[in-house]
Amino acid sequence: MARATIPRRPREERRGHLGIGPFDNDTAADFAGDLDEAALEEREAMIRGVLKRAAEPADFLGIYDGERVVGAATLVVAQHSDDDRACSNYGPSEPLLELPANLRMLAIDALEQVVSNRSELAEP
Repeated sequence: MARATIPRRPREERRGHLGIGPFDNDTAADFAGDLDEAALEEREAMIRGVLKRAAEPADFLGIYDGERVVGAATLVVAQHSDDDRACSNYGPSEPLLELPANLRMLAIDALEQVVSNRSELAEP
């Protein structure tokens, strides 16, 4: 199921944006922009790559990697929900092909790293 298209502001107008949504930071918004610029068939691999890098054991997960993971995991979840609000107007505006079910567990594993004590994003 493809997500509805949400109009987005150009990258230069999004700089310095900070909010509580999964794409309400420059890093995740840029990731969404990269997805929009990629060919439709490349988008799944980009999402998988972000999730896989974070899910693999590491000594430390940087804040920018964590922000991309939250955005990528949101896209996986959004395909199994009727609620597009999670992607806000900073998420991808271009549709995604249906993501495979095996990305769900990868997203969970990646998010577990984001909230672990080895993640800069989880630091108080």
